[in-house]
Amino acid sequence: MNTLTIKNLCKKYENGVQAIDHISLEITNGMFGLLGPNGAGKSSLMRTIAGLQQPDSGTIEFNGVDILENPNYIRQHLGYLPQEFGVYPKISAYRLLEHLAILKGIVSKKDRHEQILSLLEQTNLLEHKNKAVHTFSGGMRQRFGIAQALLGNPKIIIVDEPTAGLDPEERNRFNNLLSEIGENIIVLLSTHIVDDVRDLCTNMAVISNGKMILQSKPDESIALLKDKIWTKTIEKSELEAYKLKTNLVSSQLSAGKINIRVYADIQPQADFVSVVPDLSDVYFTILFQNQNKEISHV
Repeated sequence: MNTLTIKNLCKKYENGVQAIDHISLEITNGMFGLLGPNGAGKSSLMRTIAGLQQPDSGTIEFNGVDILENPNYIRQHLGYLPQEFGVYPKISAYRLLEHLAILKGIVSKKDRHEQILSLLEQTNLLEHKNKAVHTFSGGMRQRFGIAQALLGNPKIIIVDEPTAGLDPEERNRFNNLLSEIGENIIVLLSTHIVDDVRDLCTNMAVISNGKMILQSKPDESIALLKDKIWTKTIEKSELEAYKLKTNLVSSQLSAGKINIRVYADIQPQADFVSVVPDLSDVYFTILFQNQNKEISHV
């Protein structure tokens, strides 16, 4: 069993942005979802775990080793697919993986060859092994990104916004691949797409403005909202009024009108209908409550 332990981690950039604000987490084998809006601090946390930047304070341990003091330890066991994954032009998938395998310290040519072919097959790219990676579609490129992240049999993989921009078919294929990988190692999935966490992750955390505002199992979080999410269809012109008089957590345009979902312990009005909550309700409710909490302290 692999364990990643983060305690009281902080990081402030030179421009004054507090990107990581006293975050603590403990993560073991399986898929762990890190949810948050763009700019919440997810990528900053991923980069710090990967050893690409140092925090101002706090500790990170992987399998009992302090990786801030021993960054090479995490690098030996880490696979990383960043949000922006660049590739060399005009280099085939096989040659690029071989180059990256050498950089990862896989010295045996036979081992490299066997591992590369196995990873290309696992990511459904074997028939494209001689094609230049820069010609790949977005989904193929992301699957190639997972292949390079798996080189060297890592014990922890970090994937940062991996399905952003993918069409539904490629997103489903990519998520199935991640699910298979996450059975025996830690896969840390950073995303703002709630459905990815719902479909894949057994544990999750939500961060906003650098702070962790929720850590739980998705099913347990959803259960806490039982009988507390209500819906109603309104005119677009009424939306601002409902924002003021209800705990509105989300709204969706449908056939010229707006379906709103609100959080309330009891029925807000006679024409509101109780609905079964989902993970999107958890996400938007916790963000709404946190935003109001911060406003009340201003």
